[in-house]
Amino acid sequence: MIICLDVGNTNIKYAVYDGEEIKLSFRVATEYKKTSDEYGGQLISILANNGLQASDITGGIISSVVPQLDYTLERTCLTYLKIKPLVLAPGLKTGLNLKVDNAKEVGADRVVNNVSAVKKYGFPLIIVDFGTATTFNVINEKGDFVGGVIAPGIKGSLDSLVNGTAKLPRVEIERPAAVIGKNTVTNMQAGIFYGFAGLVEYIVKKIKREMKSTEIKVVATGGFSEIIAKEISCIDIVDKLLTLDGLKYLYNLNSVEE
Repeated sequence: MIICLDVGNTNIKYAVYDGEEIKLSFRVATEYKKTSDEYGGQLISILANNGLQASDITGGIISSVVPQLDYTLERTCLTYLKIKPLVLAPGLKTGLNLKVDNAKEVGADRVVNNVSAVKKYGFPLIIVDFGTATTFNVINEKGDFVGGVIAPGIKGSLDSLVNGTAKLPRVEIERPAAVIGKNTVTNMQAGIFYGFAGLVEYIVKKIKREMKSTEIKVVATGGFSEIIAKEISCIDIVDKLLTLDGLKYLYNLNSVEE
């Protein structure tokens, strides 16, 4: 079995694969001050609660956009799983051609999503990831990553709204019954939900126009992908495991048989 870690600014997502079968997936909060022992104890406990042992894990791979935690989580894998994980970094084979100004600027999560989506769904593609930021990745008709868009994330936008005002409350992010809210809560929910639905729909429309194609498949992933996809028609596929499946593929691609 292998373990895949997708380290984001808000959450760390884990998945354990036995061949092509996913045995377990879960997420924990990203905590910058937590030690490798704390992450390790948490990981071993969750594995045990799901009938797995550390010795079941024979390999692993990490994708991270939080450099402060790279050493911590590598140490966690070494100490608690007795494995040296692969780390998505320059030099790791991806098979993806990055046709952008500076390939080193492209986040590891975006690379993994692109690789995974191309493998699973072909190309051309637009991949929308509803994470801490909302990212749009564009894959052309040759399978090359040609750029994209980085917009604010849904949760971060709500946090900014609440923290920047004295009287607005923190609300659940969900679809309100109508765009015209009758109270403060539904006013805010309408602004966040319908605002992001409109943002996604408009940006996807603009990308398709620039790419001179209306036949580009749109794949969405990330925490809020399902609720937004129910509101707009431009999203063709919702794949919540896109990143973790991509990590599994990259692990297999870069593993050397002894």
